[in-house]
Amino acid sequence: MFKKILIANRGEIALRIIRTCKEMGVKTVAVYSTADKESLHVRFADEAVCIGPAPSSESYLKIPAIIAAAEITNADAIHPGYGFLSENSKFSKICQKHNIKFIGPSPEMIDGMGDKATAKATMDKAKVPTIPGSKGLLKDVAQGIKLAEKMGYPVIIKATAGGGGKGMRVINASDEFQAAWDSARQESKAAFGNDGMYMEKYLEDPRHIEVQIIGDQYGNVAHLSERDCSIQRRHQKLIEETPSPFMTDALRKKMGEAAIKAGKAINYEGVGTIEFLVNADKSFYFMEMNTRIQVEHPITEEVINYDLIREQIKVAAGEKISGKSYTPQLCAIECRINAEDPYKNFMPSPGVITSLHKPGGHGVRVDTHVYQGYMIPPNYDSMIAKLITVAQTREEAIAKMKRALSEFVIEGIKTTIPFHKQMMRDENYISGNYTIKYLDDFEMKK
Repeated sequence: MFKKILIANRGEIALRIIRTCKEMGVKTVAVYSTADKESLHVRFADEAVCIGPAPSSESYLKIPAIIAAAEITNADAIHPGYGFLSENSKFSKICQKHNIKFIGPSPEMIDGMGDKATAKATMDKAKVPTIPGSKGLLKDVAQGIKLAEKMGYPVIIKATAGGGGKGMRVINASDEFQAAWDSARQESKAAFGNDGMYMEKYLEDPRHIEVQIIGDQYGNVAHLSERDCSIQRRHQKLIEETPSPFMTDALRKKMGEAAIKAGKAINYEGVGTIEFLVNADKSFYFMEMNTRIQVEHPITEEVINYDLIREQIKVAAGEKISGKSYTPQLCAIECRINAEDPYKNFMPSPGVITSLHKPGGHGVRVDTHVYQGYMIPPNYDSMIAKLITVAQTREEAIAKMKRALSEFVIEGIKTTIPFHKQMMRDENYISGNYTIKYLDDFEMKK
């Protein structure tokens, strides 16, 4: 087992990792920017190193500063959390060169799954269902139009290096193709330094259901059941739940087997998520793989009593997994609490938290790094907390979430708590009748 782990991240996920490390008897090193010097992850780590000013590019994304922090503190492993450098193969490779264990997959695995065109080809070979589309990257607009007319509109073009909805355009007719192609490539080049595009048939109203997997260094892969992430706005998830209200035993078996095939196809090591789009007829298609811990991992932990961070660290240290796959015995929901104003088109709302009261009680979990008097900086992602409820049934989990949201007080800034309160009263959400387009026409009620 590792003696000391540096957490190359910030906020609630850094604090989450520190907690598990403490329980395992592993020392921790926090890194922080000048904007985060008062953050709880800095306070609760055994050691803390300032790695630069507020901008991510000069701190949390600055590989030499992070490696230097690991070396001066004698850390023998680095946990990247999610976001930032968690899916950066160059960072994983540099860790290897410095004899520091990257707690995650190898550079080759990250590259193979991070490039979406390559990932799709790998899944095709492994006989995991994929969305009909281009074989690899499109050469030019003419090739795209020709293939789109053969497949039938609508189609979607996607950045091969994309994520978070960037570099994606839905095209409904050939005369829209050129403009969509130009803007998607421009956006992708700016965001990812790569303007490679591929194309798929556009599934008009699917659900977004992902399967959590874990693999060890000995070729064993297991799935830890599914999460429904269909409640999203502009491709950003807002509410997740497990089990999916759309799921059946037969579909879970098929999707679980496909996810394991996907993991075994690349000899996957660590925790990862195979993301699928699922049609109303329960046909499903591989969308992408996230080679890291997910924001929404707590709901899986709650329904199968399994510390995913602990298992991730154990796998990185060379321990075998049991190989057992899981079916959830409970129901859990996660609401992402963002520093955003839902009444003003979810506009970011940084600032000082003047008052804070977190909900509690049986089956209520709050993962957060904020406290009363904490200044939320404008430099980073706006998520400030995750509220998770777990119960015997979905109805009870929703009722518990309503109660917990009513107790959650955050003053001094705007948050998405009013949005979540509205969703927990929404008839379609309560009945499980929603898809990834559900929030397209959403309006907040005063």
